[in-house]
Amino acid sequence: MEHEIFVIDDENQVFEIAKEMFDNEKSYRFKKVKTKQIEDALKSIPELIIINEDTVDRSILELCRQIRNDEDNSITPIIVVSSNREKEHRLEILKCAIEYYIISPIDKEYFYCTIKNVIRLINTNRMVSPLTGLPGNVQIHAELKKRLSRKENFAVLYLDLDNFKAYNDVYGFLKGDEIIKFTARTILNHVHGNNIQNSFVGHIGGDDFIAIIDGNNYEEICQDIIAEFDAKVLEYFTQEDAKKGFLEVANRRNIIEQFPLTSISIGVVVVEVKKFHNILEIGEVGAQIKHIAKTIMGSSYAIDRRK
Repeated sequence: MEHEIFVIDDENQVFEIAKEMFDNEKSYRFKKVKTKQIEDALKSIPELIIINEDTVDRSILELCRQIRNDEDNSITPIIVVSSNREKEHRLEILKCAIEYYIISPIDKEYFYCTIKNVIRLINTNRMVSPLTGLPGNVQIHAELKKRLSRKENFAVLYLDLDNFKAYNDVYGFLKGDEIIKFTARTILNHVHGNNIQNSFVGHIGGDDFIAIIDGNNYEEICQDIIAEFDAKVLEYFTQEDAKKGFLEVANRRNIIEQFPLTSISIGVVVVEVKKFHNILEIGEVGAQIKHIAKTIMGSSYAIDRRK
C-alpha cells in the first residue's frame, strides 16, 4: 500500500531529509507543498502532513487550525518540525490536536521512527469497526474523494445481505454478527486476496459493505464473492432450515411468513474520468444498481455500465 505524505515546506529543508530517509522504501511517497498551495493540496487527503514551521509564511497555529477544520482532513495526523524550543509554544501547537512536535535540527533516527509509527497507527485505526475490523464511513468517503480528485478510473462495489432481518429474528443478533464477520472475510478474500493493487474494503454499517478496486475484473470478483458466500453461508443455518431453503418468521400480526435463506446482492458502479462530479452521485447510482440486484432471487450482482 502506498503512503502519501505531504511536507509543507516553503524551502527544501525537511522535505529533502524525509525523502532521503525513505529513499529505499518506495511505498512512502513524499510530496512538497508550499504554504500558498495548501487549500488545493488538502483536496488530495494525504495520509500524513508534516509542517516545517521555520519556513512557512504564516502563523503555524492558523495553518494547523485550517487543516483541522477541513472536513476531509480533520483526522489526518500532523507533525510539526520547528526550531522554537519554548514550552508554551509547543503546548499551544499540541492543543490544536497536533500529534507530534519535533525540535530541529532534526534527529533523523527519531524523525524516521516517528513517521513509521504514525503510519502504523493510521493502519491500525482504519480498522474502526469493532465487529469486522474494516474502515468506516469517514475513511470510505475520504478514499472515494481521493480517487475522484486524482481522476482515476475505478469500480465501486456496494454489497449487502438479503433477508438478513429474518435471520436475526430466528437466530438472534449474536448469530447475525457471525454472518456479518463471515461476509467481511469473504469480500476481503476476493478483493485483497487476489493481489489486486490499490484496493479498498470498508464496512458502511450493519450488513452493508463497500469495495473499491482498480482494473476491469470487477465482474469476476463479484462472481467469486457470490460463489464462496453461497457455498459457506449454509453453515450458519440448522440442517433443517438449510434443507427447507427458507425461514419461517411471525410478522406483527402473528402470521407466519416464509423468507428465503440469506443471500448477498452486489451493485457495481464503474467510475470513469468526468463521469461523476462527487461521491454523492456515485452513491446514488450505487443505490439504484444494488436495488436492481436485490430484485433478483438469491445472490446476484448488477453492473452500471452507462457512460
